[in-house]
Amino acid sequence: MVQRQLPKPAELMQLMQFRRPQFDGVARRLDRALTIADLRAIAKRRTPKAAFDYTDGAAEGEVSLARARQAFVDIELHPDILRPALSVDTSCEILGGRSALPFGIAPTGFTRLMQTEGEVAGAGAAGAAGIPFTLSTLGTTSIEDVRAANPYGRNWFQLYVMRDRDISYGLVERAAAAGFDTLMFTVDTPVAGARLRDKRNGFSIPPQLTLGTVLDALPRPWWWYDLLTTPTLEFASLSSTGGTVGELIDSAMDPTISYDDLAVVREMWPGKLVVKGVQNVTDAVRLVERGVDGIVLSNHGGRQLDRAPVPFHLLPQVVREVGRDAVVMIDTGIMNGADIVASVALGAKFTLIGRAYLYGLMAGGRRGVDRTIEILRTEIERTMKLLGVSSLDELEPRHVTQLRALTPYTPSQSSLAESMLLSRAPEVDSARRD
Repeated sequence: MVQRQLPKPAELMQLMQFRRPQFDGVARRLDRALTIADLRAIAKRRTPKAAFDYTDGAAEGEVSLARARQAFVDIELHPDILRPALSVDTSCEILGGRSALPFGIAPTGFTRLMQTEGEVAGAGAAGAAGIPFTLSTLGTTSIEDVRAANPYGRNWFQLYVMRDRDISYGLVERAAAAGFDTLMFTVDTPVAGARLRDKRNGFSIPPQLTLGTVLDALPRPWWWYDLLTTPTLEFASLSSTGGTVGELIDSAMDPTISYDDLAVVREMWPGKLVVKGVQNVTDAVRLVERGVDGIVLSNHGGRQLDRAPVPFHLLPQVVREVGRDAVVMIDTGIMNGADIVASVALGAKFTLIGRAYLYGLMAGGRRGVDRTIEILRTEIERTMKLLGVSSLDELEPRHVTQLRALTPYTPSQSSLAESMLLSRAPEVDSARRD
């Protein structure tokens, strides 16, 4: 028989701990976010559809983005047992400096449209975390203001070589004068990708108001308050160049850029030069042979050519061909710290996060970006401890298996023979009749 007794209040109090109420609304919702997906859900509730879809969406059928994320889901991690990793070192050396974590913030355009703190929040959070921040040519905070927001941290600048080359050269000079240490020469935007969500939403800067836009914004008055009571939304580093927003965007996409432009910028830029948007092994090898300081395997977050190669799938082959000493970085599809750990294990020297950062920004401004970084930091540390590694240098390809559903189709010899016979059938019939 089970012996029963009346519960003792003191024992009940030990078993039941009530959480203190949190009266800060931002802190309350961010505390509930345990993953980047949680931040995305908060961001979706708090941001008008056009702005959220600009961040969340990709080109055409969004196949590239879906495949990139699935590639990280389809991995198997192989832990070592009986190898204690009581503490882990997540820091790394990248492009001549230290980063406290193996990821930085990627360049994003129109950022203040997502949430009014924009790049200032991203740069400040990156500086506090000890990781690099990258400003886009189409950013909504100027080069100089990003430097002011992150005066002691590492600032990188992403460059579109525009049709008016003097505009781009001027940006290079300003970034160098502001102490930015790395330039990302972007090569995957000869023309703009077909971002269908944006077209359907009438997305633009400044926003074009329609009845649907207004109705969608009514439950989100804080977003409009922020937009209307803060400085005008514009491409801050390009505000003095003249031209409409549409003309500036059109000018930023130039199909004529070439290795000659890369050479000119290399000559101008005093810091590290990285080429962003590499999507095949041949180009990766050629760039490393030409002496660039690093490459980023990227399909622009799936926002340019839909069905482009998945960077994470491309990573092992590129590292084999260029050597593990080359600085190969990766972005697109990263939503978990384990994605970053797997990338480093397969040879990436560094990774970049874009949407994950913006989800945090939309969810809670600067504090939301801090939360993004903290979530990823926690996931990285936990994954490393469970794998039995104490530093990033201990990660090796053997720790990861890529489970690939997308394998190139190679016809069998019999299928090739049948195809050849079918293609020659009219000739054979004619010869028989003769």
